[in-house]
Amino acid sequence: MNRTFNFLFGALIGGLVGATVALLLTPASGEELRSQMRMRAENIRADITEAAAERRAELEQQLSALRAPKKIQTG
Repeated sequence: MNRTFNFLFGALIGGLVGATVALLLTPASGEELRSQMRMRAENIRADITEAAAERRAELEQQLSALRAPKKIQTG
């Protein structure tokens, strides 16, 4: 358990250090970088909202089909 925790902690710290170094070494200005990050976040949020709406519509359709009375076939 302790080895797993140490590994995860090291991976987290390494990721944070790597992200910080990448942000500091980018050729874009701070304002431009923030603008790009904001636009990417908005695009991701829009994609998630759209996917959630589509999935909700699918589930509502399935629920309606399950609630509909079943026709009994005679043969």
